[in-house]
Amino acid sequence: MAGMSGLFKFLAILVGVLTPVFYVLEQNLNSFYIFETDHLHDLAKRGIAAHGNDTRSIVKYIVDELGDRTATKSHINFDEEWVFNNAGGAMGAMYIIHASVTEYLIIFGTAIGTEGHTGRHTADDYFHILTGVQTAYVPGAYEPEVYPPGSVHHLRRGTVKQYKMPESCFALEYARGWIPPMLFFGYADGLSSTLDFPTLWRMSYVTAREMIGNLLLGKF
Repeated sequence: MAGMSGLFKFLAILVGVLTPVFYVLEQNLNSFYIFETDHLHDLAKRGIAAHGNDTRSIVKYIVDELGDRTATKSHINFDEEWVFNNAGGAMGAMYIIHASVTEYLIIFGTAIGTEGHTGRHTADDYFHILTGVQTAYVPGAYEPEVYPPGSVHHLRRGTVKQYKMPESCFALEYARGWIPPMLFFGYADGLSSTLDFPTLWRMSYVTAREMIGNLLLGKF
């Protein structure tokens, strides 16, 4: 009993210490961001205008420009390290361009289509469609939301939808907010369904490498 009492006391102190720290950080989240939502939308549209349905060239166009920008060039992963991603019942592949505590930027998609649950996240998610079409549904709606190339599907923090990429579809996905809690959603299917541990390891390695590398550069 004494041990449990000590544990609860420790946890209470820890919560008391961390709560004001979290509050201060939450109020200053915008100061940690290095990507701009308007710029990413414009960049995606320019990439589409320049390369049409050539997804590979659109991705290169996007990464090359981010690599030339002063604010982002030191925080970009230029190696196209594609890895499968199973989350919310949907399966696709992703290329992590950037990962840090408060932001991630990836290319996510599949050449054969998928469907699933968006997850309910601690970050705002901006899904810039590059090629293909994504549809989404919320309870109570009688028509789907439709997102063609050049559009942005903004999933606000704390909200949830069903989504579908009926055929080949690739997107530039940008999340800003608290990224680490989102990882639980990213791991759930792999740990409870696919049991694809080599993929989980590869995803963990690349994500951790990028997050830690950015922290060492002072990017929170």
